Amino acid sequence: MDGNGRWAQQRGLKRIEGHSEGRKATRRVVEECVRLGVEYLSLYAFSTENWSRSADEVRGILSLVETALEAEVDDLHANNVRFITSGRTHELPESLQRALAIGEARTAGNTGLVLNLAINYSGRTELADACREIARDCLEGRLAPDEVTVEAVGRHLYHPELPDVDLLIRPSGEMRVSNFLLWQVAYAEIHVCPVLWPDFQAEHLHEAIAEFHRRERRFGGVPGCEKDTIGA
Repeated sequence: MDGNGRWAQQRGLKRIEGHSEGRKATRRVVEECVRLGVEYLSLYAFSTENWSRSADEVRGILSLVETALEAEVDDLHANNVRFITSGRTHELPESLQRALAIGEARTAGNTGLVLNLAINYSGRTELADACREIARDCLEGRLAPDEVTVEAVGRHLYHPELPDVDLLIRPSGEMRVSNFLLWQVAYAEIHVCPVLWPDFQAEHLHEAIAEFHRRERRFGGVPGCEKDTIGA
């Protein structure tokens, strides 16, 4: 959800004020996804690389996530949203860990939108953690090296029950995936939006979804050419 800091700097404000404004955009997007019947929404809140920012900004972002979740969890539950997290949450401040755990427990039985908050997350770290678990399974005899398939790797991701990403929305005009869900976005359609995240509105979400539906998704194949028509 890029552009919070730039949004604030353009207005002569502190960067944390941009993150606070970005929280409002996040709420708008979640509410609209619920209204539209979207099944899964993953939000990139804080990456493992973001620790390199100033200590004040890091504390501000993590505190904002904590207070926002505490304020929003009842509404999430009332709207049948199931809240989950992806990332190395055990490395976060204890009070934030508690808030995340409470949010997950409070909404665990809900059957609507699955809201996946990626916090202290990176795609490379997720894959490294998956490889570590696979190596442990091999050492302990639960998995043979020849059984390490694409499906086996998928089962060792943070949330193997989540489907691959269909649509990746990149706000603020950035032209990169920034280490986000690297495995899951392999065939995602990418929509780049020039709007900074605090200015992101429901209409921008609608534009992204409309563009997605105009695209032809081939997944490496050729339209009209089925597998059973190919001989070798």
